[in-house]
Amino acid sequence: MTSEAKPKIILDCDPGVDDAIAIITASRWSEIVGITSVSGNVGIEHTTSNALKMKTLLGINAPLHSGASKPMKAEPFHASHVHGQTGLGDTDLPEPNSLPDSDDAVAFILEKTREEEGIHLVPIGPLTNIAQAIETDPSLVDRVASITLMGGGAGVGNVTPAAEFNIFADPEAADVVFRSGAQLHMLGLNLTHQVLMGSEHADYCYELNSTVGKTAGDLLSFNGRTHGTEKETNLGAMHDPCAVLAVTHPELFVSKPRSVVVELEGSFTRGQTLVDEREWLETEKNCNVYYEVNSEKVIELILQSVTEASPNG
Repeated sequence: MTSEAKPKIILDCDPGVDDAIAIITASRWSEIVGITSVSGNVGIEHTTSNALKMKTLLGINAPLHSGASKPMKAEPFHASHVHGQTGLGDTDLPEPNSLPDSDDAVAFILEKTREEEGIHLVPIGPLTNIAQAIETDPSLVDRVASITLMGGGAGVGNVTPAAEFNIFADPEAADVVFRSGAQLHMLGLNLTHQVLMGSEHADYCYELNSTVGKTAGDLLSFNGRTHGTEKETNLGAMHDPCAVLAVTHPELFVSKPRSVVVELEGSFTRGQTLVDEREWLETEKNCNVYYEVNSEKVIELILQSVTEASPNG
């Protein structure tokens, strides 16, 4: 893939173990024109610091703007028990060599997409920044090529039986995005649980004998130990890189247009992305929901991004 052919993305993230792997993946397969941080897996001070650390590690030149420190209406909700106290598991990265370019992610998203149309927004954390940008300027959805998000799920949750973390953390923001009329793509848990990575992939990365390889190895090892989807296994779902690769390698995925709403009120279902699977009804479809993925190829592309970011790889 030539640099001219690489899609341009703004990566909106809350690193996060799999967010960090997504940053590595995006640095190889897309042209990152900006990174924005949001409160999610851990607080905004940690997600911003972690994004800066990954930007330094990979030599990414794009600006980084920190964003929302709390959800639009809900109380802050984090997942440090899953990602470690600071968000990157037990990975030990040096402090970043730069500060955020600003603390106004929304202004950056709006300014950058006015400057250049056809950018993909790839939110892989709670949708707070994206929703606030849409509320500030609803025409944003007409300027971007897509909003391709990791979040939700067709019939499966993880924080609750109904709700996935990114949506549950700020359902009101998700509601704004899903009602916005954007070219919306949802890679939810039903899809990402098909992409499992852990210790065997970590071993490959360690063998590269490079800083990026060691970092990726630590992240993947932690992911396998912590996110194991089956008892006694060391493989965990690698969620966030799927959203990046759905933009850069869409041929590896199968999606269907669906009507999706976000549940805001249910005592058991708040944060659910309710997908209308009734194909026989002529409902308005507001989202491409992803169902199938070439997992082997996706994992290969993730590992290739680690290899090619590694000087000794």
